[in-house]
Amino acid sequence: MNLKIISATDRPSSWALRISKYVSKLYTNEGVNAGVVSLEDFPLMDAVGGKYGKESDRIKSFREPVLNADGLVFVIPEYNGSFPGILKLFIDYLPFPEAFQKMPMAFIGEASGAFGALRAVEQFQMVANYRNALQFPERVFIPRVSKEFDPDTGLKDDFKQNLLESQVSEFIKFVAANTES
Repeated sequence: MNLKIISATDRPSSWALRISKYVSKLYTNEGVNAGVVSLEDFPLMDAVGGKYGKESDRIKSFREPVLNADGLVFVIPEYNGSFPGILKLFIDYLPFPEAFQKMPMAFIGEASGAFGALRAVEQFQMVANYRNALQFPERVFIPRVSKEFDPDTGLKDDFKQNLLESQVSEFIKFVAANTES
C-alpha cells in the first residue's frame, strides 16, 4: 500500500507539515508506506499567470506521487475561514476528472482556533466530492494546535490521540477494501 500525506499549505515550518510527518510515522508503524507531500514545495512559479493547459515538467513531477498513490490523507489548516489557496491551486493542476476518481481520502484539520479547521475540511470535502473521491468518514480535528500537538508524541489529549490512531488503522482497511481488484 502506498499512501501520500498532503501537508496542505505552503507556509514554511507549518503545523500541517509537523502533523503530516508525525502521521507518516504512525502509518509506517502499521507497515504502510506513507510519504509526505508538502505544498510548500509546489512549483508555484510554473503556475503563476494562469498557465492552465500548458504542461509544466516540474508540476507533472510534483503531482506524480499523488496520482500514483493508493490513498491520500490531507492535513488541512484553516486560513481565513477556509482551506489554503495553494491547496486549491494544486487541485486545479491535477488531471480532471480522473485524478481523484474513486481515490480513498482521509482528512485531518488543524487550527489555532477552537474548531480545529472544521470549516476548512468540510469545504475541501465538497471539492473532493465533486472530483468523485471516496471519503473516509472518520475525520480528526486538532484545535489550538500549538498547545494540543507535540511533533514527537502527538496529541496531548488521550481521547484525541486515540481518534487519530483509529483513523490511521481504519483508513488502512478502507484503502485496502477500495483498491482491491
